[in-house]
Amino acid sequence: MIFHIILFNFYRTGFYRRFPDFFIKFKRLLKILEYFCRIEITGMRETELKNFLVEDRIEAGCDEAGRGPLAGPVFAAAVIMPADFHHPLLNDSKQMSARSREILRPIIEAEAIEYAVVSVSAEEIDRMNILNASIAGMQRAVMQLKTLPEHLLIDGNRFRPFSFIASLASDSRSSGKISDGIDGTGSLHGTGDGNPAQTPAENECTAIPATYDRIPYSCIVKGDAKFTSIAAASVLAKTYRDEYMRKLAAEYPGYGWEHNMGYPTKEHIDALIRLGPTPQHRKSFHLKELEPALF
Repeated sequence: MIFHIILFNFYRTGFYRRFPDFFIKFKRLLKILEYFCRIEITGMRETELKNFLVEDRIEAGCDEAGRGPLAGPVFAAAVIMPADFHHPLLNDSKQMSARSREILRPIIEAEAIEYAVVSVSAEEIDRMNILNASIAGMQRAVMQLKTLPEHLLIDGNRFRPFSFIASLASDSRSSGKISDGIDGTGSLHGTGDGNPAQTPAENECTAIPATYDRIPYSCIVKGDAKFTSIAAASVLAKTYRDEYMRKLAAEYPGYGWEHNMGYPTKEHIDALIRLGPTPQHRKSFHLKELEPALF
């Protein structure tokens, strides 16, 4: 706010007309100062993230990354954080720099009581729709936790029973294709020592959903900017997905996934027109202007 007042006074007094070159440089300097002040202010705000909604309950925060891209899986994470965890960088992952997210990822993995990261493939997104696929990812991440949560914090305003989502995915359950790590249809979980635990067997990954239907949950709009566990889940989902998209970019060059992460940038759309879709593209996400030519 103080920077806006300074600029307003410069405009009001006509200073910018008398010294235009100086004013342009000074304005740029103010923008730089404002940027770094925002970082400091954000850091102060981030310590105000709430550590729990319901006291004395084992709460798992859940969030996803990758709902909007044209290509690649959607990733989801569930995280149980210590009740006293704080970090000045932690916030909604979309509001953080890539560098800050990469700094936080190993910290979250080491400090978390438990965490799990799961991906849902583009093929299953097309079958279930992106909302159900995102919910399925969060639920599968919860089911990967060895500790049964007593309360779930869900980022957003929509959630559905575990049994309902499981029934939708009964014919295309990507979480049944278990791998030793994230491969677009796999899962990863850890226990707070910074190292992923052994990926469980298939029957463990498809635990009876009714057990989880009894877990109470709360949907929190913009929860990743309000609760520590959701913010941590947001960081893990985002960093794991970005890492995976960079690997896919090497397999499918030309689409710019190493930096656009599958989102509908001009570069990505131009490549779609030029090269056509890949198996990693979401057929249900095609743009109207491309309908006659693609999918």
